[in-house]
Amino acid sequence: MSSKNKVKKSGGIGETIMVIVQALLLALVIRTVLFQPFSIPSGSMRPTLLEGDYLFVSKFSYGFSKYSLPLSPDLFSGRIWGSEPKRGDVVVFKLPSDTNIDYIKRVIGLPGDRVQMRGGALYINDEPVQREKIGTISNPDVTEQNRPVDVYRETLPNGVSYDTLDLAQGTMGDDTRVFEVPEGHYFMMGDNRDNSLDSRFGVGYVPYENLVGRANIIFFSIAGKASPLEIWKWPSELRGSRLLTSVNGKPDTEVTAP
Repeated sequence: MSSKNKVKKSGGIGETIMVIVQALLLALVIRTVLFQPFSIPSGSMRPTLLEGDYLFVSKFSYGFSKYSLPLSPDLFSGRIWGSEPKRGDVVVFKLPSDTNIDYIKRVIGLPGDRVQMRGGALYINDEPVQREKIGTISNPDVTEQNRPVDVYRETLPNGVSYDTLDLAQGTMGDDTRVFEVPEGHYFMMGDNRDNSLDSRFGVGYVPYENLVGRANIIFFSIAGKASPLEIWKWPSELRGSRLLTSVNGKPDTEVTAP
């Protein structure tokens, strides 16, 4: 028999263990340095992100801090290869009051900014952010409401635009004091303006070190509080139009024009 047709025998259990270890190390490197999957557990970022969305967060977008590593070991302070977030980025960060908890919000205020809500409108450095009512959403899966909800499109000074929900007028978050963002910190807000615990309330200013990464791609989405493993629910609950959509684009939210 020709030696070309011989198959090399496996090295046995030792080789198998080595392959598994290498695969785990590769997965750890990818999760730590490149991309980490997150799921959305609440409605604070509706209509941009919905409960049941699963997305990839790029860990390298803002460089790396101790919070980029599993279990957040206190190996160093600050950030290495740091890059500043842009106004309008959707960011995962560690809650300043409890760094065991991950939050996801939109960057609204940069260091040195003055941020305020007046009558439901956002002001940055005493200038109103462009805000236009574009219609309503009547889908409870998007709004969590059994009625039409007003949708406003905001455009930040740097040109980033996104949709926000206005569940009601005159709520506590519609009129606030002026928030002066300290150096090295950011002011975060949810797109679901009347149902978001963010920098207006208990979250406060978010230190640069606490940023985990920038939300990029929705790779899976399922409604009805279903688990992705419940594949028998996919035909009725899978949100096919949201798969592989950009977080910084505008996933289909079925807006009805006024």
